[in-house]
Amino acid sequence: MTEAVIAALIAAAASIVSNIILSRRQAAEMDHKLEVRQAITDTKIDELTREVREHNNFARRVPVLEEQIKVANHRISDLEDFHRPKE
Repeated sequence: MTEAVIAALIAAAASIVSNIILSRRQAAEMDHKLEVRQAITDTKIDELTREVREHNNFARRVPVLEEQIKVANHRISDLEDFHRPKE
């Protein structure tokens, strides 16, 4: 009977040790996957940030260009009026 108890305790201890080892291995694998995914997410955020900054630069420049086009159209209109034959 004592041999059966000792065998059961050894089996239980081996089971616990193997579960701890597997659990740590799975945790390490999960940590690695999370690190990779975080790196991918960081890269995507950096790219989106760059694109937003580029867009903001255009958004600042478009009103300036619109004003310059308005002035150029006005000058062209003035030149056309000046060169039209008078009645």
